[in-house]
Amino acid sequence: MPVIKRYPNRKLYNTESKKYISLDGVGELIRQGKDIQVIDHTSGEDLTAFTLTQIIAEREKKESGFLPHSILAGLIQTGGDRLSTLQRNLFSSIGFLPQVEEEIRRRVDLLITQGELTMAEGERFLDKMLSLSSPTSPSNEQNIEEEVERLLAKRNIPSHEDMERIIDQLDDLAAKLEKYSRQEG
Repeated sequence: MPVIKRYPNRKLYNTESKKYISLDGVGELIRQGKDIQVIDHTSGEDLTAFTLTQIIAEREKKESGFLPHSILAGLIQTGGDRLSTLQRNLFSSIGFLPQVEEEIRRRVDLLITQGELTMAEGERFLDKMLSLSSPTSPSNEQNIEEEVERLLAKRNIPSHEDMERIIDQLDDLAAKLEKYSRQEG
């Protein structure tokens, strides 16, 4: 696991490659599936959650709409509460599936507009993604899963495992926020 040291001047140093690294570089390591740890060079404090939050904030600045507003608002509303509560509320709500389908359509349209997908590829991908929410036979489901995984990997879209890792890291961040809010309160 790469250990990144954060210096008082906010520079980040990758101890594995023995080079300074940018916030974008840390984000790239995470997109490559690497688990990282960011520590304060002086105190040794774990700054991983803080750094991941910075990466999310920077990406949101560059790509407005990177995270749905409901998730961001939920993070703020829950304050120090565990994010797992937020997750359960988001994913169990009856109205969530239409929002997911709308977001899938929006992202596929964006990929088509940007020339990442042809219209035909986009329609096939959209059909397969939307069919996941309806019952299918086990063999057909396996084919769909394989095709979806292939297309997601081809487009560098995070996998289920990537999302689980992000959720775990967000849980860690929520715990730290709770700890800091108790210290200041």
